[in-house]
Amino acid sequence: MTAVQELLLSRIRDVADYPEPGVMFKDITPLLADPEAFTALTDALVDIAVRSGATKIVGLEARGFILGAPVAVRAGLGFIPVRKAGKLPGATLSQAYDLEYGSAEIEVHAEDLAAGDRVMVIDDVLATGGTAEASVQLIRRAGAEVAGLAVLMELGFLGGRQRLEPALSGAALEALITV
Repeated sequence: MTAVQELLLSRIRDVADYPEPGVMFKDITPLLADPEAFTALTDALVDIAVRSGATKIVGLEARGFILGAPVAVRAGLGFIPVRKAGKLPGATLSQAYDLEYGSAEIEVHAEDLAAGDRVMVIDDVLATGGTAEASVQLIRRAGAEVAGLAVLMELGFLGGRQRLEPALSGAALEALITV
């Protein structure tokens, strides 16, 4: 494990039985509150975005906004929020996807993406991969290319990587920490 990974992991707090009994929630707010750790995280994600040749960053609601926006600024790239349905004004492109119990929908302003854009998707956690997979589909439907997906933490036991890799079609999937 690298020094950066150790720093990041040391600032992630386990919260037992949240949001429901039996779940061990990984709370990143202590990491965000620590300027050294937040800077190290931002720098690591910037490196991934630059190596991928990304021209834009997509952040997934809501913690992907917190992580993706500083990466976009640092890398000199545009930032595009992917939101839950009904949160963006004006014309949007939407993508529905299945959850464990039910379904959800995400949206983006399609005019913010164009042919020739290489988009890096950033989020805090890769769990089952449903939201990330829907975002990849949304980016492609808007005419842009997916440069890859980068997350702070992958919950390997939930199988998100196996679900996402076919959808990524060879684009990189990078997790700074896997638990």
